[in-house]
Amino acid sequence: MPTSYDVPEVLDRREGPHGEIVLRRHGELLQIIANGCFLMDTSDGRSERLLVDAALDALDGRPAPHLLIGGLGVGFSLAHAAADPRPGRIAVVERESAIIGWHLDGPLADFSARAVADPRTEILETDLVRYVHETSDTYDALCLDIDNGPGWTVTEGNESLYSPDGLAACTRVLRPGGVLAVWSAQPSPEFEETLRNAGFQQVRTEEIPVARGVPDVVHLAVRPG
Repeated sequence: MPTSYDVPEVLDRREGPHGEIVLRRHGELLQIIANGCFLMDTSDGRSERLLVDAALDALDGRPAPHLLIGGLGVGFSLAHAAADPRPGRIAVVERESAIIGWHLDGPLADFSARAVADPRTEILETDLVRYVHETSDTYDALCLDIDNGPGWTVTEGNESLYSPDGLAACTRVLRPGGVLAVWSAQPSPEFEETLRNAGFQQVRTEEIPVARGVPDVVHLAVRPG
């Protein structure tokens, strides 16, 4: 683990359509920084695993469900989904070509190479907000982890995903009885109410304990059908 005197080492820094994206090493950890905002690192992965497990468990044994993961990140969600025999398809939407490259032939391949090679896996280089509005594909579960939460987005354009219009697009992409799972760095009763107002059922929040501070959470909701 990093110590107080460790200085992060920048492994790659790129300017993309959404600003600066950086991969750096801090002690034994790899970290992704977007526009100066810490996104995630390789320290744990409990939150990402719960995101996938909670969504799949809520499907109550639906055979070969199609899973959409919003955000490739450091690969924990994809790796965990690919290690599970239940999904029939695992699509991952990632808008940053740099992050995809770090997984295909860069330092993050150590965490995701087997999952990326899984025949069920498809990585889609596109913006998630645009994708849920435009795709004709449908899914049994949407696992969204592109921000630090509904009220703490990485870019302003992501805010619309958590609005009534964005949730309507998620509903359109979900199959009847499908599950929406949204990771957040803190609970949001307001977002729970927005989910209910958007027509979702069985809205609930699962907590992931952290060493200090407010627990991370996963917001869960089911499309009627």
